[in-house]
Parts: sequence; C-alpha cells; structure tokens
Amino acid sequence: MRLILLTALTMCAFAANSVLTRAAVEGGHLTPAAFAIIRVAAGAAMLGGIALWRGVTLPLLRRARIVGAVSLTAYMVGFSLAYLTLDAGLGALILFGVTQITMFGHAAVTGAAPTLRQIVGAGVAFAGLVLVLWPAGGSGTDPVGAALMVLAGLGWAAYSIAGRGALDPLAATGASFVLCLPVLTVLLAAAGLSGNAWGVLLAVVCGAVTSGLGYALWYSVLRQMRGTTAAVVQLSVPVIAIVAGAVLLGEAVSTLVIIATLLVLGGIGWAVTAKR
Repeated sequence: MRLILLTALTMCAFAANSVLTRAAVEGGHLTPAAFAIIRVAAGAAMLGGIALWRGVTLPLLRRARIVGAVSLTAYMVGFSLAYLTLDAGLGALILFGVTQITMFGHAAVTGAAPTLRQIVGAGVAFAGLVLVLWPAGGSGTDPVGAALMVLAGLGWAAYSIAGRGALDPLAATGASFVLCLPVLTVLLAAAGLSGNAWGVLLAVVCGAVTSGLGYALWYSVLRQMRGTTAAVVQLSVPVIAIVAGAVLLGEAVSTLVIIATLLVLGGIGWAVTAKR
C-alpha cells in the first residue's frame, strides 16, 4: 500500500510539471529557455541544500549520474519548448507514450521481458495515444511541438532507466540537476531569457518541488518495481494532466481525448494487475 501511495503522489507531481510549464510558457509569463534554466536551478538548489544538511556528498562523477544529466537535459529542452503549442494533457500523452515504448524496449533487451498481459495492456494504452496523434484524427497537434515532446520522452526514459540502481535517490537526483544546469544554460541562453515574477515563481515551484523532490521520490519507488511496470504506470500522468489542464487552465477536452483517456486507463489497469 505504501508503494502505491508513493507512486500515486509521484504521478501527481509529474502531471503538475506539465500544468506549471504550460501555464508559464504558453501564458507568456516566461520564455521556454528561462523556464527550463530556472526550473533546473531551483531543483539543484533544493536537492543540494538537503544533501548538505544531511552531510551527503553528491555523486557528480559517476557514470550513471552523467547519463542522468545528459538525459535530463534532453528532457528539459524538449519539454519546455513543446509546451509553446501543446496542451498540458496532450503533451503528457506524447511524453509518457514515448517513455513507455522506450522502457519496454530496454526491458526486453536486458532480459526483463514484459509479460503477455503487460504487453496487451500497454498496447491498449498506446492505442489511446495513437488516437489523438493520428493526422486524420482532427486533434490539430502541432508536428514541431510533438517532435520536441518525443525528444523529451526519450530523455525521460533514459533518465528513469539510469536511476533504477541509485542507492541514494535524493543525492542521485541532486547530482543530475547540478550537472544538467551548466549544459542547459549553454544550450538555451541564446534562445531568449525574459519573463515576469509570476513566471519565475511557477518555474521555482516546478523545479524545487514537483521536479526536484518529485524526481527523487521517483528514483526511490523505481527500486521497488519492474521496469515494465514503471513504464506503464507513468501513463496515468496524461490523465491527471488532462483533468488538471481543463480545471486550472481552461483547456478544452474533446470527445476524442476522453476516449483516448479511457483507453489509457484501461490499459494501465490491465497491465499493472498482472500476477508477475
């Protein structure tokens, strides 16, 4: 039960990232580059401060942390820029659909092959993603925004895989954020850094709380579940983001998105209740 509650809390934090980013970037309160840099800086400060208080040294030079930093950078760049044109829920659907496929593929290659029930459940859930992304579906999805979110999904999958062996989730997450910050700043500084106080506040909350602490919690629960289960359970995030986007940001929810959401939920329910 404790694992279920912690996982649910983590998924809510992930959905909050989509809503906060969409509110700041699409709302014109902060440029995507500024949001990404402030978000990572806030996360690094929060986690670095906690590590210092605990007397823990961040594992900056370990191979897994370097992989984590590079993948986190790819995720941050794609995620922030994509929300210029994508709704919070739709962006989350693309993000975690790509994540699911990548993590399932990695699990199969490394020997932890998914069960038939998990494959069927994941297939049903992914059908929901295809429904909203198919060109004839009338979803009006921006192809550039979708491509950027695919990049983010690949980055997030690599980041999740790199974190499965983390002995100290909080320190590992802090190291990834600290290493990511200078790389991200170099990549995005020329893209334009401007905004207002409200946008900065949203970025700080997103970075320090729902990203920094949320990712540390994710690294913690990852150690207690199979890679295939971790891939599928993240597909609950788009559902949460769709509801939050509609309630908090006034985003429209079409019949197509509702059907896709039901497919995602049904697929997840079938996959995560597998006996193995």
